[in-house]
This record gives sequence, structure tokens and C-alpha cells, in this order.
Amino acid sequence: MFNRKKQPPIKSLVALGCQIDGNFNFADGLRLDGSIHGNILGQADRPSILVIAETAVVVGEIHADHVIINGKVDGPVFARLMLELQPKARITGDVTYKLLEMHQGAIIAGKLCPMVGEVVATGVDEKPTLKLAANNQ
Repeated sequence: MFNRKKQPPIKSLVALGCQIDGNFNFADGLRLDGSIHGNILGQADRPSILVIAETAVVVGEIHADHVIINGKVDGPVFARLMLELQPKARITGDVTYKLLEMHQGAIIAGKLCPMVGEVVATGVDEKPTLKLAANNQ
């Protein structure tokens, strides 16, 4: 669903120095440089991308299709399609994702919960878990 040409445009910005107290619903794209104390909810019926910059802080749940984090999140993260954790990402909470890209330096204090058995957005079925030969005795 998300390749470089088909990502939804970033139409909303919460700038550095701004703070929102309460839930934030968005469609298409949102870039967060400031802070949100509440849940961030990308509309389920439209493609959504959320970019949490290095300076950003979120205290609450995150729900979106494609989530890119390089800031601080205190709460669970639900990436319906893809979760990208950049080097300065700091998450305290469980993360649920279909695809995960995690850079060296990113920290998660919580459970990694992959969505398994579902069709990935590219139309390719989830691959079965590999078994190591040493474990098949």
C-alpha cells in the first residue's frame, strides 16, 4: 500500500513548542514535532502516515497505517501496516505491527506483537516461521 509514490501527503503539523491535550484524529499524513497528551488516531478507512520527529513526545495510544518514530512515546503503538523505528525512538509500551523496521539505537520497553496470518499490503501472504535445524531433534 505504501511505496514512495503512493504515500498519503503530510497535511497536518503539530510544531515544536505546541502541545495538544486530548485525542487527535487525522486523515492522510501528520508530522509531530511538539507533544500530544492523548491518543493519536489515523482514520481506519483512509490511508494514514504518522511521523513522530526527534523532538516530539506522545503520552497515549497511537493508531495509524504507517508509523515512523524518532521521538518519545509513552503508550502502546498500533501500526496497521508498517512501523519504522529510527535511532532516537524511545517507546514505553507494547507495539503491534504488520511490518517492522528498527534502526540501531531505538529502544522499546514493552512487547513486540507482530500481526501474523494476515495478508500484507503488498498482497504477499505472511511467510511461515523458520525452524532451525538444531531445534528439530
